[in-house]
Amino acid sequence: MKELEKFTLLHILNASVEKYPQNQFVSNIDKKSLTYSEFNIKVKEVSNFLAAQGVIPGDRVAILGENQINWGVAFLAITTMGAVAVPIMTEFQETQVLHVLRHSESKVIFVSARYYNKVQEAGDEYLTTYILLDDFSIIPPHTKSDLIKEVFAEGRKEFAKIKAAALKFVGAIPNEVREDDLASIVYTSGTTGHSKGVMLTHKNIAYDAYATLHIVNVNEKDRLLSILPLFHTIESTLGFVIPMMVGASVFYMDKPPTATVLIPAMAKVKPTVMISVPLVIEKIFRMKILPEIQSKAFVRGLYKIPTVRKKINKVAGKKLLQTFGGELKLFPIGGAALSADVEKFLTEAKFPFALGYGLTETSPLVTGTDNTKVRSRSAGRVLPGMEIKIDNPDPVTGEGEVLIKGPNVMQGYYKDAEKTKEIFTEDGWFKTGDNAYIDKDGYIFIKGRLKNMILGANGKNIYPEEIESVTNEYPYVIESIVFERNEKLVAKVHFDYDLIDKEFELSKVSESEARKVLSGISEELLKYINERVPTFSKLHKIIEQPEPFEKTPTQKIKRFLYV
Repeated sequence: MKELEKFTLLHILNASVEKYPQNQFVSNIDKKSLTYSEFNIKVKEVSNFLAAQGVIPGDRVAILGENQINWGVAFLAITTMGAVAVPIMTEFQETQVLHVLRHSESKVIFVSARYYNKVQEAGDEYLTTYILLDDFSIIPPHTKSDLIKEVFAEGRKEFAKIKAAALKFVGAIPNEVREDDLASIVYTSGTTGHSKGVMLTHKNIAYDAYATLHIVNVNEKDRLLSILPLFHTIESTLGFVIPMMVGASVFYMDKPPTATVLIPAMAKVKPTVMISVPLVIEKIFRMKILPEIQSKAFVRGLYKIPTVRKKINKVAGKKLLQTFGGELKLFPIGGAALSADVEKFLTEAKFPFALGYGLTETSPLVTGTDNTKVRSRSAGRVLPGMEIKIDNPDPVTGEGEVLIKGPNVMQGYYKDAEKTKEIFTEDGWFKTGDNAYIDKDGYIFIKGRLKNMILGANGKNIYPEEIESVTNEYPYVIESIVFERNEKLVAKVHFDYDLIDKEFELSKVSESEARKVLSGISEELLKYINERVPTFSKLHKIIEQPEPFEKTPTQKIKRFLYV
């Protein structure tokens, strides 16, 4: 990996355009694509257009939209002119979106037609310009969402105006951006429910991408299929900035990555790299692979024998690779802990997965490996140039809070000096709130969130995440959370009702009979869990959660809603 001369998004874009001008950079599958050179022209046009709208370095400009080519154009148009991008989660409710716009004092917003209804009542206290992300046309003031398609139809005419404005403002954009300039404010939707504006500089983002390329091999021949939202740093840093640094190609889908959309997309793109969160591969394993293995009683019995299981998993792994297009070389997983049974399957299947750990506040990646150096249940080793340590480790287990230092660590929380001060130690270490230990080889093992940890009656630390991992291995379970109620451990469980109905034909029996079946499954589940966890972690009760849990964009359950 060549040394980066300057850690700014502007420098990365310019260097890539110079080195890979005709390489395909971003594409919508079966539709539009842009080379690096074409992408750069569009970025400059939109930057100059923003200048024509009065945007100057330091101004905040919001982006609300699904993954598409123009999301990346808007992000770099904002940041390379010295303004600050404010990506907004599409899952946010209207009130949350309006809070982000007002709190950030965003001057302009790029919004797609699909999400315009969330901002049409935003007002103009700070916000002066609405730009349709789909085609960069100006949305007239007070346009109602039911008329947005008419605006969209006028897109070509409006974009011609953008180009004219761009010519007028050539030279108005500064030629340089400093490494410590603010590039993005990312409003998190954490499991606690408190949205904070994480301030990331150009160097934070650029360095994290640069350091990651020292542990994984991604190059100009690679094709990435994007399945995670660009408003999250996992995708915007690792799935967008990294391929841009090396001249690789990124493909976007027009629809959310459900199985019916994803499978044909993978067959067409034949991705070599895909970045994922655990839930994606866990669903594939539990809803597709495992049922197929267990559909025949003979195979189900053989699967319990370790040597035979490994052979079955290896065959299943080859089929899985073909489902992914047949050319996948790297499947990084992050954002949450991967279930132990799924990790075991991927290992035995020879699937090219890799695990990492990080936070939005760290841009995001801090530890990881490539697919050849994965260690069971570990999130890898610290990336070059970063530091990690365990604060006040337990003398027996070595566990303690993870502290981080490095060029990738955020400036702080926007407009919240008090919270920023709380989250850093006096000597500048970022306090993650995660409990972990590090082995003699430098591999980190994340145990769980400190705020979730439960102190058992015998003084032992109980990590709900570990019990949940065992719970989720049970065939009829999709997801769960474990917490303490009246000094006893309980689990809320969302069952796989489709599988249960298929196997027990619940739709053909009375409601009372169906309840008996579910009650029996709950009893079996409780027994299953308690046979596999330490004595001090045994559960007292299973509580049924009929609906799927509400989750963050990285598919972590919003625990505060349920405990």
